[in-house]
Amino acid sequence: MASLPSVFLAHGSPMLALDGEAWGEAVSALGQRLPPLRAILVCSAHWEAAGPFRLSAAATPGVMHDFGGFPEALYALDYPAPGSPELAGEATGLLREAGLEAVLDSQRPLDHGAWVPLRYLKSEADVPVVQLSLPRPRTPELLLAAGRALAPLRSRGVLVLGSGGIVHNLGRLDWQGTTGPQPWGASFERWVRERLTAGDQAALMNWRQAPGAAESVPTSEHLDPLFLALGASGGVTEILFDGWQLGSLSLTSYLFA
Repeated sequence: MASLPSVFLAHGSPMLALDGEAWGEAVSALGQRLPPLRAILVCSAHWEAAGPFRLSAAATPGVMHDFGGFPEALYALDYPAPGSPELAGEATGLLREAGLEAVLDSQRPLDHGAWVPLRYLKSEADVPVVQLSLPRPRTPELLLAAGRALAPLRSRGVLVLGSGGIVHNLGRLDWQGTTGPQPWGASFERWVRERLTAGDQAALMNWRQAPGAAESVPTSEHLDPLFLALGASGGVTEILFDGWQLGSLSLTSYLFA
Protein backbone atom coordinates (compact mmCIF):
# COMPACT_ATOMS: atom_id res chain seq x y z
CA MET A 1 0.00 0.00 0.00
CA ALA A 2 1.31 3.48 -0.90
CA SER A 3 1.96 5.78 2.01
CA LEU A 4 -0.68 8.32 2.89
CA PRO A 5 0.32 11.91 3.56
CA SER A 6 0.24 13.40 7.03
CA VAL A 7 -1.87 16.51 7.57
CA PHE A 8 -2.03 19.60 9.76
CA LEU A 9 -5.47 21.21 9.86
CA ALA A 10 -6.23 24.46 11.65
CA HIS A 11 -9.61 24.22 13.35
CA GLY A 12 -10.24 27.86 14.30
CA SER A 13 -13.45 28.70 16.15
CA PRO A 14 -15.92 25.89 16.95
CA MET A 15 -18.41 27.85 14.82
CA LEU A 16 -16.70 26.35 11.77
CA ALA A 17 -18.65 23.19 12.59
CA LEU A 18 -21.84 25.02 11.59
CA ASP A 19 -20.46 26.97 8.64
CA GLY A 20 -17.03 26.01 7.38
CA GLU A 21 -17.16 28.33 4.37
CA ALA A 22 -14.02 28.19 2.19
CA TRP A 23 -12.03 26.33 4.87
CA GLY A 24 -14.70 23.64 5.05
CA GLU A 25 -14.70 23.30 1.28
CA ALA A 26 -10.92 22.84 1.26
CA VAL A 27 -11.03 20.19 3.99
CA SER A 28 -13.88 18.38 2.22
CA ALA A 29 -11.90 18.45 -1.03
CA LEU A 30 -8.96 16.85 0.76
CA GLY A 31 -11.22 14.10 2.05
CA GLN A 32 -12.35 13.38 -1.50
CA ARG A 33 -8.72 13.23 -2.71
CA LEU A 34 -7.65 10.66 -0.17
CA PRO A 35 -7.80 6.94 -0.95
CA PRO A 36 -9.94 4.71 1.29
CA LEU A 37 -8.67 4.92 4.86
CA ARG A 38 -8.29 2.17 7.41
CA ALA A 39 -8.43 4.74 10.22
CA ILE A 40 -7.46 8.26 11.31
CA LEU A 41 -5.03 9.04 14.15
CA VAL A 42 -5.62 12.64 15.27
CA CYS A 43 -3.65 14.76 17.72
CA SER A 44 -5.69 17.77 18.83
CA ALA A 45 -4.70 20.91 20.71
CA HIS A 46 -7.49 20.18 23.19
CA TRP A 47 -6.15 17.04 24.83
CA GLU A 48 -3.23 17.78 27.09
CA ALA A 49 -2.37 15.30 29.83
CA ALA A 50 0.48 15.02 32.29
CA GLY A 51 2.94 12.19 31.82
CA PRO A 52 3.04 9.82 28.85
CA PHE A 53 1.30 9.99 25.50
CA ARG A 54 -2.28 8.70 25.77
CA LEU A 55 -4.33 7.07 23.03
CA SER A 56 -8.11 6.84 23.07
CA ALA A 57 -9.02 3.15 23.03
CA ALA A 58 -12.82 3.11 23.25
CA ALA A 59 -14.68 1.17 20.57
CA THR A 60 -17.28 3.98 20.50
CA PRO A 61 -15.58 7.17 21.71
CA GLY A 62 -18.42 9.68 21.26
CA VAL A 63 -17.75 13.43 21.38
CA MET A 64 -17.44 16.19 23.94
CA HIS A 65 -18.64 19.76 23.47
CA ASP A 66 -15.65 21.26 25.23
CA PHE A 67 -16.52 24.95 24.80
CA GLY A 68 -19.00 27.45 26.16
CA GLY A 69 -21.09 30.44 25.12
CA PHE A 70 -21.97 29.29 21.61
CA PRO A 71 -25.37 28.80 19.90
CA GLU A 72 -27.42 25.80 20.96
CA ALA A 73 -27.18 24.32 17.47
CA LEU A 74 -23.48 23.71 18.04
CA TYR A 75 -24.14 21.53 21.09
CA ALA A 76 -26.52 19.34 19.11
CA LEU A 77 -23.82 18.26 16.68
CA ASP A 78 -22.37 14.77 16.86
CA TYR A 79 -19.68 12.80 15.07
CA PRO A 80 -20.48 9.12 15.68
CA ALA A 81 -17.30 7.62 14.22
CA PRO A 82 -16.18 4.30 15.66
CA GLY A 83 -12.95 4.03 17.57
CA SER A 84 -10.25 1.44 16.97
CA PRO A 85 -8.80 -0.29 20.03
CA GLU A 86 -6.61 -2.22 17.57
CA LEU A 87 -5.03 0.94 16.16
CA ALA A 88 -4.68 2.45 19.64
CA GLY A 89 -2.65 -0.60 20.68
CA GLU A 90 -0.60 -0.56 17.48
CA ALA A 91 0.27 3.14 17.90
CA THR A 92 1.13 2.61 21.55
CA GLY A 93 3.53 -0.14 20.52
CA LEU A 94 5.24 2.06 17.92
CA LEU A 95 5.74 4.86 20.42
CA ARG A 96 7.15 2.47 23.02
CA GLU A 97 9.52 0.94 20.46
CA ALA A 98 10.89 4.44 19.93
CA GLY A 99 11.51 4.83 23.65
CA LEU A 100 8.47 7.05 24.26
CA GLU A 101 6.04 6.37 27.08
CA ALA A 102 2.47 5.68 25.91
CA VAL A 103 -0.67 4.31 27.57
CA LEU A 104 -4.24 3.52 26.54
CA ASP A 105 -7.26 5.55 27.70
CA SER A 106 -10.56 3.69 27.34
CA GLN A 107 -12.72 6.65 28.46
CA ARG A 108 -11.63 9.64 26.36
CA PRO A 109 -14.20 11.02 23.85
CA LEU A 110 -13.23 13.06 20.78
CA ASP A 111 -12.85 16.77 21.55
CA HIS A 112 -13.86 19.53 19.16
CA GLY A 113 -10.32 19.87 17.83
CA ALA A 114 -10.84 16.37 16.43
CA TRP A 115 -14.49 16.20 15.44
CA VAL A 116 -14.94 19.67 13.94
CA PRO A 117 -12.44 19.16 11.07
CA LEU A 118 -13.42 15.50 10.74
CA ARG A 119 -17.02 16.51 10.01
CA TYR A 120 -15.66 17.97 6.76
CA LEU A 121 -12.81 15.57 6.07
CA LYS A 122 -14.96 12.44 6.44
CA SER A 123 -18.55 13.61 6.81
CA GLU A 124 -19.98 10.08 6.83
CA ALA A 125 -18.18 9.37 10.15
CA ASP A 126 -17.54 5.84 8.93
CA VAL A 127 -13.74 5.79 9.35
CA PRO A 128 -12.44 4.71 12.79
CA VAL A 129 -10.77 7.49 14.79
CA VAL A 130 -8.15 7.28 17.53
CA GLN A 131 -7.05 10.42 19.35
CA LEU A 132 -3.53 11.03 20.67
CA SER A 133 -2.81 13.38 23.57
CA LEU A 134 -0.23 16.11 23.92
CA PRO A 135 1.89 15.15 26.94
CA ARG A 136 2.93 17.61 29.62
CA PRO A 137 5.73 18.55 29.69
CA ARG A 138 6.70 18.41 26.02
CA THR A 139 9.02 19.97 23.46
CA PRO A 140 8.83 20.28 19.67
CA GLU A 141 11.60 17.69 19.50
CA LEU A 142 9.50 15.20 21.49
CA LEU A 143 6.52 15.66 19.18
CA LEU A 144 8.71 15.36 16.09
CA ALA A 145 10.09 12.09 17.47
CA ALA A 146 6.55 10.84 18.16
CA GLY A 147 5.57 11.63 14.60
CA ARG A 148 8.57 9.73 13.27
CA ALA A 149 7.65 6.76 15.45
CA LEU A 150 4.09 6.79 14.08
CA ALA A 151 5.13 7.28 10.44
CA PRO A 152 4.84 3.55 9.59
CA LEU A 153 1.08 3.87 10.06
CA ARG A 154 0.96 5.92 6.85
CA SER A 155 1.73 2.78 4.81
CA ARG A 156 -0.90 0.83 6.76
CA GLY A 157 -3.87 2.93 5.67
CA VAL A 158 -3.86 5.33 8.63
CA LEU A 159 -4.03 9.10 8.16
CA VAL A 160 -1.90 10.92 10.76
CA LEU A 161 -3.57 14.26 11.46
CA GLY A 162 -2.55 17.20 13.66
CA SER A 163 -5.30 19.69 14.53
CA GLY A 164 -4.57 23.12 15.97
CA GLY A 165 -3.61 26.52 14.61
CA ILE A 166 -0.29 28.18 13.80
CA VAL A 167 -1.52 31.52 15.16
CA HIS A 168 -4.03 31.22 18.00
CA ASN A 169 -4.52 34.14 20.38
CA LEU A 170 -8.02 34.34 21.85
CA GLY A 171 -7.11 37.46 23.81
CA ARG A 172 -6.47 39.51 20.66
CA LEU A 173 -9.52 38.64 18.55
CA ASP A 174 -10.82 41.33 16.19
CA TRP A 175 -14.57 40.82 16.60
CA GLN A 176 -15.30 43.30 13.81
CA GLY A 177 -13.26 41.14 11.45
CA THR A 178 -12.39 44.10 9.26
CA THR A 179 -8.63 44.49 9.59
CA GLY A 180 -7.29 41.17 8.28
CA PRO A 181 -4.60 39.31 10.20
CA GLN A 182 -2.78 41.13 12.96
CA PRO A 183 0.68 42.19 11.72
CA TRP A 184 2.48 40.06 14.32
CA GLY A 185 0.37 37.04 13.35
CA ALA A 186 1.06 37.53 9.66
CA SER A 187 4.80 37.78 10.37
CA PHE A 188 4.87 34.58 12.41
CA GLU A 189 2.69 32.63 10.00
CA ARG A 190 4.93 33.70 7.10
CA TRP A 191 8.06 32.65 9.02
CA VAL A 192 6.61 29.18 9.70
CA ARG A 193 5.53 28.81 6.08
CA GLU A 194 8.99 29.70 4.78
CA ARG A 195 10.66 27.15 7.09
CA LEU A 196 8.18 24.42 6.20
CA THR A 197 8.64 25.07 2.49
CA ALA A 198 12.43 24.96 2.91
CA GLY A 199 12.28 21.80 5.01
CA ASP A 200 14.15 23.60 7.82
CA GLN A 201 13.07 21.51 10.79
CA ALA A 202 15.95 22.75 12.95
CA ALA A 203 14.72 26.33 12.72
CA LEU A 204 11.15 25.26 13.49
CA MET A 205 12.32 23.65 16.72
CA ASN A 206 13.32 27.18 17.82
CA TRP A 207 10.06 28.84 16.80
CA ARG A 208 9.96 31.00 19.95
CA GLN A 209 12.73 33.14 18.40
CA ALA A 210 10.63 33.95 15.34
CA PRO A 211 9.10 37.38 14.74
CA GLY A 212 5.65 37.67 16.30
CA ALA A 213 5.96 34.37 18.18
CA ALA A 214 5.07 35.71 21.63
CA GLU A 215 1.78 37.25 20.46
CA SER A 216 0.92 34.48 17.97
CA VAL A 217 1.53 31.55 20.33
CA PRO A 218 0.81 32.68 23.91
CA THR A 219 0.51 28.97 24.78
CA SER A 220 1.85 26.24 22.51
CA GLU A 221 -0.94 23.65 22.43
CA HIS A 222 -2.40 24.80 19.09
CA LEU A 223 0.98 24.93 17.34
CA ASP A 224 2.30 21.66 18.76
CA PRO A 225 0.24 19.22 16.62
CA LEU A 226 2.08 20.66 13.61
CA PHE A 227 5.30 19.04 14.82
CA LEU A 228 3.68 15.63 15.15
CA ALA A 229 2.33 15.81 11.58
CA LEU A 230 5.69 17.05 10.33
CA GLY A 231 7.55 14.24 12.07
CA ALA A 232 5.29 11.64 10.49
CA SER A 233 5.95 12.98 7.01
CA GLY A 234 8.54 12.87 4.30
CA GLY A 235 8.68 16.65 4.52
CA VAL A 236 7.29 17.79 1.15
CA THR A 237 4.83 20.59 1.90
CA GLU A 238 1.55 21.55 0.21
CA ILE A 239 -0.62 24.40 1.46
CA LEU A 240 -4.18 23.10 1.71
CA PHE A 241 -5.78 26.33 2.84
CA ASP A 242 -4.64 29.89 3.52
CA GLY A 243 -6.91 32.11 5.59
CA TRP A 244 -7.77 33.77 8.90
CA GLN A 245 -10.56 34.23 11.42
CA LEU A 246 -11.02 37.33 13.55
CA GLY A 247 -7.49 38.62 12.98
CA SER A 248 -5.66 36.31 15.37
CA LEU A 249 -6.74 32.78 14.38
CA SER A 250 -4.82 31.35 11.44
CA LEU A 251 -6.64 28.72 9.38
CA THR A 252 -3.57 27.87 7.32
CA SER A 253 -3.45 24.12 6.85
CA TYR A 254 -0.81 21.83 5.32
CA LEU A 255 -0.40 18.45 3.71
CA PHE A 256 2.97 16.69 4.04
CA ALA A 257 3.85 14.03 1.50
